[in-house]
Amino acid sequence: MDMSLRVEVFATDPEASGEFYRQVLGFEELSRQRADGVVHYLWMGRGTARIGIGTARQVVDPAVRSVPAGTEIVLEVDDIDAEFARVHETGWPLEGGLREQPWGLRDFRLHDPDGYYLRLTSRG
Repeated sequence: MDMSLRVEVFATDPEASGEFYRQVLGFEELSRQRADGVVHYLWMGRGTARIGIGTARQVVDPAVRSVPAGTEIVLEVDDIDAEFARVHETGWPLEGGLREQPWGLRDFRLHDPDGYYLRLTSRG
């Protein structure tokens, strides 16, 4: 039986978070739900990766979303050098540079506007 995975994050401002995933990480908006003129949920995709962005019910300290307390969202890409260059050009703050890991993959890391920790990595 096949299985797929999607990730949902909860943002204080789904529009701003959606803009980050669109402009910085290259996702496209697949759909949106709004009520009373306010966006409550965005469905974003890039390749087979899917991220839902919902409205947070309360503000959460971004520090609890980072490793080691939080979760690392890992996005695999075919060309990590091109991805690093594309993300770097946006000016979004990165957590260090592109680096080789002891397990043989290359990656770089950053936080989204709500403090979710992301690692972009080469395919293994």
